[in-house]
Amino acid sequence: MIDSGVAVRGGVGTYLAVARYSARRYAGYRAATAAGVFTNTVFGIIRAYVLLQVWHQRPGLGGYDTSGVVTFVFLGQGLITSMALFGGGIDLPERIRSGAVAMDMARPVGFQTWWLADDAGRAAIQLLTRGLPPMLVAALLFDLRLPTPASPAAAAGTTAAGVWGAAAVWGLFAVSVVLGFLVSFGLRYLIALATFWLLDQRGLESAYTLFTVFFSGISMPLTIMPGVLRDLAEALPFAAMMQVPADVLLGNRTGASLVAAIAFQVGWAVVLLAAGRALTAHATRKLVVQGG
Repeated sequence: MIDSGVAVRGGVGTYLAVARYSARRYAGYRAATAAGVFTNTVFGIIRAYVLLQVWHQRPGLGGYDTSGVVTFVFLGQGLITSMALFGGGIDLPERIRSGAVAMDMARPVGFQTWWLADDAGRAAIQLLTRGLPPMLVAALLFDLRLPTPASPAAAAGTTAAGVWGAAAVWGLFAVSVVLGFLVSFGLRYLIALATFWLLDQRGLESAYTLFTVFFSGISMPLTIMPGVLRDLAEALPFAAMMQVPADVLLGNRTGASLVAAIAFQVGWAVVLLAAGRALTAHATRKLVVQGG
């Protein structure tokens, strides 16, 4: 019987094994990883100098100082690949076109959860191999604003800085990154599932890339957008992938605003994963009708 993916089956160990296998698979592309690190770092340096010129002319633009905007730039460079802000990362479309997806659905595991674990392994290894090195280079070249026991960010988002401190900010940032990844996966999984009907998802992936570049904050902080456009950008799920994690790390979210930001990410993650679960059930019925 083909698994609809509605029930999450298989033990936690199974999904951890899937994630580990995926991480090892992506870690094997050493030349691509080196090229990615070089590209992310160089483009980060170029973007940083361009935005520094803007901020020197408009100090405090969007609520960022110069060290804050440079940190924002390199956070974006570090999260591009792990968040898959340019799309891809899920191999499901090719398996749908080849028919191999029928075997995937026959596994005694949750279909959606399997792909989530696979994508999590990819994201984790790429965050370490392609995300961390550009940040280390940036720390040598620029004055970054990162949470330390004595930094203003260490007190942001709390009512008692002595209790929370820098460790709490880093912890909240890690939570925000995980939630941002779930939102990213939720969107990309829906696009991948659309291949059951469209057979070619590349048009949707192009649209996804366009929206993430413009509305996630990867190009520039959403806070510098004018009025209604800013409100729209901050309401869409793309902001959960980059803008919100950056705001958490930089201490731009405090108190109720911080809680609202995390709730925003949780809400979109739940909605998108639930939508993916429902669409998986419809895709399963379509596959059965077609004789898969």
